[in-house]
Amino acid sequence: MRVRLLGTAAGGGVPQWNCACGVCRRARAHQGDIQPRTQDSLALTGADGASWAIVNCSPDIRAQLVSSPELAPSDGTRRVPITDVLFTDAELDHVGGLLQLREATSLRLHATASILGALCDDLGLGRALASYTDVTWTEVVPGRQSSVCDGAVLVEALPLGSKRPRYAVEGAAGNDWVVGYRFAEHAGARSVLYAPCFGCWSEALAVAAEASAGIVVDGTFWSDEELAWTNRSPHRARQMGHLPISGQEGSLERIRSLPADRRIYTHLNNTNPVLDPASPQRAQVARAGIEVAADGLELDL
Repeated sequence: MRVRLLGTAAGGGVPQWNCACGVCRRARAHQGDIQPRTQDSLALTGADGASWAIVNCSPDIRAQLVSSPELAPSDGTRRVPITDVLFTDAELDHVGGLLQLREATSLRLHATASILGALCDDLGLGRALASYTDVTWTEVVPGRQSSVCDGAVLVEALPLGSKRPRYAVEGAAGNDWVVGYRFAEHAGARSVLYAPCFGCWSEALAVAAEASAGIVVDGTFWSDEELAWTNRSPHRARQMGHLPISGQEGSLERIRSLPADRRIYTHLNNTNPVLDPASPQRAQVARAGIEVAADGLELDL
């Protein structure tokens, strides 16, 4: 199984278009080692590479696909190897690029009941896409195994939170507004866990992470007070649905002891000091044997 990180930044990317902080200025000017990053997305395929699935479809999806030769059409046609799109939540930075895929021959879209409701009822994407292409909507049920990539990859979702996007109409609360996914080529095979957003290290997340050969997880914020320190917002990381990296209860203490071959932080906010390879925070993560994702990073299991 091959996994490629198409985008590794939180909402707005790095640099963020409306931000002139030190990190964004350096990334915009290509100064130093701070790499520009597009918004969070992942692509994966089975061993044959015949069909691919995308997890999250950010507003940057066109640039991400154009820069990924494996996902390009071939033989002088418009046939692309992308067969499936999955969603970890219904936030705009994870679904905002979906309309750009309207020119596909067909789309198979996978999401939990709460996320499907937000996309189809609140945003009207179901009717809009159906006007352009053949769309199949598939409900993802946490804990129930299904498949993508024409059956080449097994997938299981795990519930990670009840944080709904701001635009979503108030309704019944559910714990399937935020999910992670475990991918494997067959039962018992080495798996990859992808969980770019979560607010706590739950038992379900701990079990999945312990059993995965590769984990790609939420690294949005270094500290719980990061946005306040940088004068961006009075909200704490956990209030925004993200477990910070640092601190006694942070994700670093949970991840450093996991047996996975690859442990990777993604969904990095432009305020996060680990974006700077020369920062002490980046050094601390590196000493724990954990990688900081960059666009284009690949895992080959």
